[in-house]
Amino acid sequence: MATSAIRMASIPKEFVWKRMHSLMGLWFLIFLAEHLFTNSQAALFFGDDGYWFVHSVDFLRNIPYLPVIEMVLLGIPIVYHMVWGVYYMMSSKSNAYVSDGSTPLLKYKRNRAYSWQRYTAWILLVGLILHVVQMRFLDYPYKFKQAGKPYYYLKLVVDPGLYPVADRLGVKLFDRKAIMREKNRLLKQEYKMGMVKERIVEIQQEVFPEEEGGYNSELDHSYQSLQGFQALQDHIRGLESRKLKENEVMAVSSSFGSLELLSVRQTFQSITMCILYSIFVAAAVFHGFNGLWTFLITWGLILSRKSHTKTMTFCLGLMFVVGFLGMMSIWGTYFINLKY
Repeated sequence: MATSAIRMASIPKEFVWKRMHSLMGLWFLIFLAEHLFTNSQAALFFGDDGYWFVHSVDFLRNIPYLPVIEMVLLGIPIVYHMVWGVYYMMSSKSNAYVSDGSTPLLKYKRNRAYSWQRYTAWILLVGLILHVVQMRFLDYPYKFKQAGKPYYYLKLVVDPGLYPVADRLGVKLFDRKAIMREKNRLLKQEYKMGMVKERIVEIQQEVFPEEEGGYNSELDHSYQSLQGFQALQDHIRGLESRKLKENEVMAVSSSFGSLELLSVRQTFQSITMCILYSIFVAAAVFHGFNGLWTFLITWGLILSRKSHTKTMTFCLGLMFVVGFLGMMSIWGTYFINLKY
């Protein structure tokens, strides 16, 4: 009796990579919505000095294994989507605005959307790289521990509104003269700490009576003084970690979110930065939600023409809502909520 084997057709690798690219794009959109929602809290709650923004950022900052989570859930998916996106942008052709004759010129809405999906991808590629460099390296609060407790330091340019805003946030500001005073205070304590260390050695060599349980209040006080001196040393290291110009100060706080808020505030004092970030946000929300619509079609979640139309309206609505949050993050942070 003849037998025949039914062979399963193998799935092309490129099909798998494209589906993964689509999924990573959806993940990027989820992060974008969360990111703009968090940032909008610096501007939308008028008069609260970014209270919810600070607490949201501090909450996220204190998540265990945060660097690993950021790398696995953000870094790898976004880089994967970007790399395959560049490949698609280099290999695809727009036929909505110009044509070299090899393809028809089709000035339909979806052809224009296809073209703008590629244009905004280039804006996102450049903007995302610059955004990460600025916010994660150039203007990122850096940490120094004082007696085991983390404190964050950030260099800021002075403006008239910085003092009252920093005071309400509980952020201390140090200019070059204030840093010199801190260094002088450290120098005055160095001789005293030398004697404290000698006294600790002497006390440790003594035999404590059994009825005291081995506890010595003088030793306890000496160690507290020594820890306070070491904390001051760490504080000076933080203050001197960046060189300051005449119009700059070092901001210090135990709250990462407070300094991040001041960093965002400083960024959006510049009209140029506001315009550039507005273009970046507009490109991101269009790319994300137009991509969401094509994602739903690609994965067979919407099939009929009616569902296409309704879902397009839904995606446009989300696009404007999230876009509004992003624009408020830019124009409302300094010009409305945190100018003074």
